[in-house]
Amino acid sequence: MKVVWILFFLITFFPGYKNPINDSPAGLMVEFIREPDRVFISDPEPEFSWIVPDNAINQTSYQILVSSSKELLLKDIGDLWNGIKTTGSGSVDVEYSGNRLSDNSRYFWKVRIWDRKGKPSSWSEIQSFRTGILKDYGTVGNMFVETLIKPEKIVKTGEKSYFIDFGKDAFGKLELQLNPASKDTIIVHLGEKTEGLKGIDRNPPGTIRYHRILLPVEPGKTIYVPAITKDLRNTGPAAVHLPDSVGVITPFRYCELENCNFDINPENISQKALWHYFRDENSAFISSDSVLNKVWNISKYTIKATSFAGIYIDGDRERIPYEADAYINQLGHYYTDREYSLARRTNEYFIDHPTWPTEWILQTVLMFYNDYMYTGNIESVNHFYTELKYKTLLDLARPDGLISSKNVNDEIMTRLGFLNAKDRIKDIVDWPPSQKDTGWQLATPEGERDGYDMTEVNTVVNAFHYRSLVLFSELAGYLGRKYDSLRFRNQALKVRKAINEKLFNRNRGIYIDGEFSGHSSLHANMMALAFDLVPEEYKRTVTDFVKSRGMACSVYGAQFLLEGLYKAGEQDYALSLMTATHDRSWYNMIRSGSTMTMEAWDIKFKPNSDWNHAWGAAPANIIPAYMWGIKPLMPGYSKAVIRPQLGRLTYSQVSVPTIRGNIIAEFRSSGKSKEYLIIIPANMECDFILNGVNNLTEKLHTGTNKIVL
Repeated sequence: MKVVWILFFLITFFPGYKNPINDSPAGLMVEFIREPDRVFISDPEPEFSWIVPDNAINQTSYQILVSSSKELLLKDIGDLWNGIKTTGSGSVDVEYSGNRLSDNSRYFWKVRIWDRKGKPSSWSEIQSFRTGILKDYGTVGNMFVETLIKPEKIVKTGEKSYFIDFGKDAFGKLELQLNPASKDTIIVHLGEKTEGLKGIDRNPPGTIRYHRILLPVEPGKTIYVPAITKDLRNTGPAAVHLPDSVGVITPFRYCELENCNFDINPENISQKALWHYFRDENSAFISSDSVLNKVWNISKYTIKATSFAGIYIDGDRERIPYEADAYINQLGHYYTDREYSLARRTNEYFIDHPTWPTEWILQTVLMFYNDYMYTGNIESVNHFYTELKYKTLLDLARPDGLISSKNVNDEIMTRLGFLNAKDRIKDIVDWPPSQKDTGWQLATPEGERDGYDMTEVNTVVNAFHYRSLVLFSELAGYLGRKYDSLRFRNQALKVRKAINEKLFNRNRGIYIDGEFSGHSSLHANMMALAFDLVPEEYKRTVTDFVKSRGMACSVYGAQFLLEGLYKAGEQDYALSLMTATHDRSWYNMIRSGSTMTMEAWDIKFKPNSDWNHAWGAAPANIIPAYMWGIKPLMPGYSKAVIRPQLGRLTYSQVSVPTIRGNIIAEFRSSGKSKEYLIIIPANMECDFILNGVNNLTEKLHTGTNKIVL
C-alpha cells in the first residue's frame, strides 16, 4: 500500500467536471443562498460563505467588504462593512458585523482570503443581495425557477392529432406557440403514464395524474397555456400553496393533441417545468453497475423535480409536508446540490405544523441536527431550542426511560405545536399499514410493516426516541448548554439500557416489536442497527435476521434499512437491494415507466400511490453518504470522513457537493489491485477509512490523493 499526494486539476480524472482553478474565493452565498439577489433576506445579521481557492490549501485569514453600491466596491470601499483582515479559517457561516442594514435595500459584497503561507488571494467576484423586512431571525423565501423543456419525441398520430413525449415527468404546465387563422378548440391531454401503444392512460390507477383540457384558440393570440383544473385535495387548507403568479400546475410527461390544425414541432411546444433553484452539475455519480446508475439518476432527478413547492412535500396527492418525507428529502438534497435554505425552511415549518405519527415528530431533531452538520450554522437550532426539546418526547418517559404515545395529554400536544390540543399522536412504524391494523380498504392486506405487533411501548418509536436524545444532547453541547447536554445524554443511555433489557429477545438475539410482544419484525431490528442500539455481541444475530426479511418495508423504511446495513458492514447485501430488479425495487419504478421515484414499490402495494414522491429517493443520499461513506465529521464540513463500502463494484466516480466545495472520488479495481483517487477541497480536513484492510485510516490533503492497495 502506498499513499501519494498529488496536486493536480480536478478535470484530470473526472471527465465533465468543470471547476476552473483560480486564486480567488468562489461559490459565494448569503444566508446559504447562492443567488441572494433573487430573494429577500430577513436576517439583520446575515451569514456569508465562500469556497476557498484550491491553491490556498487552507485559509488563515479573510477580509469582507459590504457596500451600498457596486461602484464603491469596485474601489475596494465597504461603506457598510469595511472589514479588516481577520485571522481565522472560517469560510462558512461568517456573520455580518458591519453597520446596520436597512429594510428593502440592495447591497454588494466581496471577499478575499490569505492562504496557509500568508499570501492574499485576489478579490472574489462581487455578489449582490437584497433585504426585505428585517427581523430578529428569519429564513429567506423561495426561489422558483421555470424552465421550458423541449420534447424528446413528437409523433403525428392522425391528420389533426399528435403524441408528444418530454422525456421526464415534471411539475408544470404546457406552453404552445400558435398562430391561429380562425377560432377553434384543441383538445389537450396531459398525463404521467401511457397505456401500451394506445397513448396516454386516460384512467390511470392511484394518484397518477391525467388531465383533459379544452383549449380555445383565436386569431391575434400566439402564446397558449392550457388551464389545468385545480385539485381540491392538494390545494386545501393543509397543503402548501403556490404563489398566485404560478397558478395551477400538475406533474406530466406526455401530451396528446386532438383537433390540432397546426404543425407541431419542438419550436412551438414546451413543458414549462417548475422547481426550486437547482444546479444539476453540482453532483454526479457513475459506476460499473448500470442498474445502480439508473437508480441514482431517478433518485437525483426526483429531488430536483419535487422541489417545486419551495418546501419538502409528500407528493402531488396532498402536497403536505411530513417529517419522514422531509428527512429523506433533506439528505438527498444535500448530496445532489449545494443548497441548504429549502431544508431549513422545511425544518422550521414543522415547529408549528407537526404531523400525527409519533416517529415523524421524533425526526424533527434529526433534521435540525443535519442542518447544523451540513451548514455549520446553529442559528436555527438555537432559535427553536425549547421547541426541539419538546420534540424529543421526553415528556412521555417512564421511570425506565421508555416512552409510549398513550401517555400524551392536551398540554403535551400543545407543546408539540398542535393547534388542537385534543389531537393525539399515534405510532406508525411504516406505511401503508395492513388492513387488519386499520380497516382501510385501500391498504394491501399485509401492508408494509412486516407483521409488526403494535404495542403500547413500541420498539421502533423508542429507537427514534433514543436517536433524538443522542442528537439533542450533541446540539445542546454545541450551544454550550452543558447541563442539558449531560441530562439528555444520560437519558439516552437509560433508554438504550431499557430497550436492550425489555425489548430484546436474548434467546434469539433479536429485537421484539414492543414490550411483552412475541413478534420480531424487520423494522424493530433495522432501526436498532441504524441507530447504534445493538450491543456488539448481538450484531451478527440482528444483522442475519434483518437480511432474512429482504425488502419487507416501504420505500421510506428502505432509508433506515440501508443505513443499518452499511453500519453493520453489509455492503454487498445493501448493494444487492439497491440493484434488485424484482417488484420491490427502485428498478421496478423505472420499469413501470416512472421518471421520479414512486410513493410505493408498486401500485399494487399501495393502490392510491403516486409517481412523484421523494420519500422513495433514498439512494440519492445512501449512495454518496453510505456506499461511498462521505459525511461531515464536524459541523460545516470543517472535517469530513470518507469510508467507502463499494461491494462488488469494479469502478465508480462520485462528486459530492459540500458547503466548502465538492469532494470528488474515483475507484478502480483490477484483479488484486484497488485504487482510489480522492480530491478534497481547500480548507477542509478529511479522514479516509477502509474497514477490513488492516483498519486503514489516512489523513487526506487538499487536492488529489491517490491510494493504491
